[in-house]
Amino acid sequence: MSKRDYYEVLGVSRDAGDEELKKAYRRCAMKHHPDRNPGDAAAEVAFKECKEAYEVLSDGNKRRLYDAHGHAAFEHGVGGMGGGPGGPDMGDIFGDIFGNIFGGGGARQARRGADIGYVMELDLEEAVAGVERRVEIPTLVECGDCDGSGSEDGKVETCNVCGGRGQVRMQRGIFAMQQACHNCGGRGQIVARPCKTCHGNGRVEEDKVLSVKVPAGVDTGDRIR
Repeated sequence: MSKRDYYEVLGVSRDAGDEELKKAYRRCAMKHHPDRNPGDAAAEVAFKECKEAYEVLSDGNKRRLYDAHGHAAFEHGVGGMGGGPGGPDMGDIFGDIFGNIFGGGGARQARRGADIGYVMELDLEEAVAGVERRVEIPTLVECGDCDGSGSEDGKVETCNVCGGRGQVRMQRGIFAMQQACHNCGGRGQIVARPCKTCHGNGRVEEDKVLSVKVPAGVDTGDRIR
């Protein structure tokens, strides 16, 4: 199956700048994150496409190769870049954000997500002397208008497909398997009148500012925790 155009994946024009790319990636990743779409194989594929597209288009050298040769730049080793787009280990920058909000079986089940990864560029002076940077991370917080219920009138109903369990049993031949309920998205509840602010999600996006101290003497590729 042929790959989609990276610009199309992120929904940006071919002359999009860094900030526009970053915002488009956030929107795309938020929309398709697997924790927000449990059991949705198509969303998982779309989420991986978002990450791959951003890894290439946010890197000047890789973007020039892609603009000149398309996906073949990475599939056939053009410019020494064979074997896939590669790129920095971005991690799953939304892991903690979604991991503490969307559980496997219901909206209130919390679990620890993956570590947040953030790629930072420093000039030579900052790398030698060290620096403290403020970093904006998109997070999801409880909607103040519905107190996190997702309902305009505060009322929720038990899902009539899974009976409130959030999981349904699928029989395929001799095999039986459990998967997230398609009707309620694994939450076990249905909102009849969705909140107009959060559109029934119970959460709204909010940027969180973190202060990150980079020690003196860091080198390219170093990681700090």
